[in-house]
Amino acid sequence: MKQAGVAPWYRVVFYVLALSMPTTVWASFKDEVSGLYQSLNLAGEVSYQAFSDAYRHFKHNQSSKPVMTLIDYGKPSSEKRFWVINVKKRQVLFRSYVSHGKNSGALYAKRFSNQINSLQTSLGVYRAAETYHGKHGYSLRLDGLSKGLNDNARARAIVIHGADYAHPKVIKQSGQLGRSWGCPALPSYLSTRVIDAIKNGTFIYAFASQA
Repeated sequence: MKQAGVAPWYRVVFYVLALSMPTTVWASFKDEVSGLYQSLNLAGEVSYQAFSDAYRHFKHNQSSKPVMTLIDYGKPSSEKRFWVINVKKRQVLFRSYVSHGKNSGALYAKRFSNQINSLQTSLGVYRAAETYHGKHGYSLRLDGLSKGLNDNARARAIVIHGADYAHPKVIKQSGQLGRSWGCPALPSYLSTRVIDAIKNGTFIYAFASQA
């Protein structure tokens, strides 16, 4: 089943936080977001509304690194839908393919779940935590911060790791990436660099723009 209330979650947060801001602060924030969005050349790739909400979370929960990650599961797995952004440098560090859970769908992720053993992707806000070496090699644990959406991430062992089935050559063979058990799996040739860039406290925003 599709998670109840998943589709509009980032829009709801966006409007609630916007209403809590004084008018002058809100205007300044909008200018800041617009300038950053334009300098990153994300138009046509990332929804402006989702980017604005992600940046708001970043501002309220800054880590020691000026880095945030966005994943748009509304896009097909045959497209790059994973972005790592250095906000301070106004630079996109990585654009990548990323797999979704096998029970979320084939080419598109259409179903999302927070349940253990669902083998589905979860949406929401995550904190990138510590690294470890496991069956998928060098991996990154994630803490789900969105209650009811992804707060079972630890219990479900939802981590970022490399996988051969997330390599773009798989798209040439089958028209889509292979699928995970719910983890955002990256191409093996890129995963170590991405993990090192975002580990230890940066924020990840997983949404579905077409949901």
